Amino acid sequence: MSAIAAGGGPIEARGSLPPINRPNKRWTRFILPIFTFAMILYLTSPVIVMIVFGFNYIPGERQTPKFWGFTLDWYKNAFNVPGLTPAIRNSLIIAPSSAIVATILGTLLGLTLGRYWFRGRGLTNFVIFLAIAVPEIVLGSSLLSMFVQFETIPVVGPTLAHILHLGFPTILVSHIGFSIPFVAVTVRARVQGLDRSLEDAAQDLFANPVTAFFKVTLPLIAPGIFAGFLLAFVLSLDDFVITNFVSGQVQTFPIWVYGATRIGLPPQVNVLGTLLFGVGILAAGLNVVLQRRRA
Repeated sequence: MSAIAAGGGPIEARGSLPPINRPNKRWTRFILPIFTFAMILYLTSPVIVMIVFGFNYIPGERQTPKFWGFTLDWYKNAFNVPGLTPAIRNSLIIAPSSAIVATILGTLLGLTLGRYWFRGRGLTNFVIFLAIAVPEIVLGSSLLSMFVQFETIPVVGPTLAHILHLGFPTILVSHIGFSIPFVAVTVRARVQGLDRSLEDAAQDLFANPVTAFFKVTLPLIAPGIFAGFLLAFVLSLDDFVITNFVSGQVQTFPIWVYGATRIGLPPQVNVLGTLLFGVGILAAGLNVVLQRRRA
């Protein structure tokens, strides 16, 4: 059966059109899962090796590339290596302290950039991204030069040099400085995605700006603030380049590990790395649970 086309020629009826031969795409559905699994395996393989060799029953006190057997002795004696315990203690003091201060200052900066327009806003955004993009070796050497040059400042120079002597204070100030931009960017993204009508509704219900902020705005941006805190904590905990410039005689966990590599790492390093990785996983999982409950 046929029909007449607009030009007058016959065309085949709809029911007599030949079937479309589409290629078999069943095998293509495996491409994305295989690629995703390969990338996850590639990214987590160093962590897996670290966890496995934390149970390696080596004959000596320095780890080897051979797996000799299973043991829990290194977990029982995780803090018996000289110098390791003070280094990990310094890192666990500096990291949360710098993260808390950076979170407070970065949150205020992120709120300002995400909500208000002011002269110099573009320059502020440029400086933030510049602080994120600048190489760590450049930032570390610049901070070292700044701390050393404090003594040349008239009147207040010796005081500043005494307060910010190379060591614990300079590490703390440096970690706060390079963590603030990461927190500010995270909080700003959260603020820009807020629905301002919720705050307007709170003020329509006779809530003053302070009450509206703590009752509406702060709970809404809390996941972003917590994510910024975790990011600042991790950046401070594993930083080596900048800390190596400004640490003086103080050793953090990354600096101690770097020094220990010259004579061979003890297996306790794998144990402490596994514990720190587990704490990070728990914190990230807690953040996900809080976001889902809030949603």
